[in-house]
Amino acid sequence: MASSALQLLGFLISLIGVAATVAATVMVEWTKNFRGEHRTYEGLWMECESDDIELWICETHQTLIKLPIEIQATRAVMLVSLFLSAVAVMVSVVGMKCTHFLDDVPDSKSKTALTGGILFMISGLLTIIITSWYVKMIVTESGELDDKLRKEFGHAVFVNWAGGLLTVIGGIFLSCMRCCGTKSSVSRSPSQLLPTTKPKSNYV
Repeated sequence: MASSALQLLGFLISLIGVAATVAATVMVEWTKNFRGEHRTYEGLWMECESDDIELWICETHQTLIKLPIEIQATRAVMLVSLFLSAVAVMVSVVGMKCTHFLDDVPDSKSKTALTGGILFMISGLLTIIITSWYVKMIVTESGELDDKLRKEFGHAVFVNWAGGLLTVIGGIFLSCMRCCGTKSSVSRSPSQLLPTTKPKSNYV
């Protein structure tokens, strides 16, 4: 029962991480550009600009070729990460102890849960790696700009980091349940190690 609860906890943590990753992917504040009163927010799918606090003009990216390399690469990796997360959700649901899928083959059910956990971990690691690389690119570019233009990364970066970390932690929980289950099935109590039948005595 305890292992089933921990497995469910890991799955829920992963779901929260995936939800944060989805939110970060569609957010506009990946990069913030400031030139005086003029501000521009760049996201993976959209760009917004404003000369006034109350008025914002947003438009989607029309072409992929003209986009900066950091946006192109981050967009591609995030789509792969979300695809892996979607597969991990379906696989984990089949392999979790609280569901009734594969109940007649418990070993296959346990391996399925392990596979789901690994997929979650890969997805989270991809998210963390590409976000860190994106930040590195923005920091490098901001150091090469003139004093009138200021460029920095936005809130979507922190949301994505948190989402990737939670996804990895949830995947670890799901994977560890496979290890714990294997150990518990192999271990035996001292009473099981004692012979159940007494040796026959020799009668004269």
